[in-house]
Amino acid sequence: MALREIRTNDDSILRKKSKSVEQVNDRIRMILDDMVETLHNTPNGGALAANQVGVLRRLVVIDLGEGVKKLINPVIVSSQGEQFEPEACLSFPGLWGRVRRPQSVVVKALDENGCETEIHASDFMAKCLCHEIDHLDGIVFIDKAEELMED
Repeated sequence: MALREIRTNDDSILRKKSKSVEQVNDRIRMILDDMVETLHNTPNGGALAANQVGVLRRLVVIDLGEGVKKLINPVIVSSQGEQFEPEACLSFPGLWGRVRRPQSVVVKALDENGCETEIHASDFMAKCLCHEIDHLDGIVFIDKAEELMED
């Protein structure tokens, strides 16, 4: 495993759409492991999308204290309700804003073994999933923030 550099601010890779993973193999698992190590070695981080570490593939890792989730090609298949909560991003240090997100979501993805998985999430986890999946489409939270503030 290796620490990867988190891309920040005006890095153009943050605005590019990530490509689907066609085959789950050792290379993909290595990237996921690197992403987890990077996340765990970055203060105040709860999740990372692959483009945040310079890889244009549809990969997300999440660790909100209840175990690591590694997602390949995640897609939101349904959403309900609304929350309007503060949000921040490791790629935009010192900024935060309030963003409207669904209160709950269902996300389908592949796990690190290539098996289909489905996540039913609400509240903070739903917000996190939406934030990271947006990253995969080149959308960052400052695009959606209705209030944007600096620390």
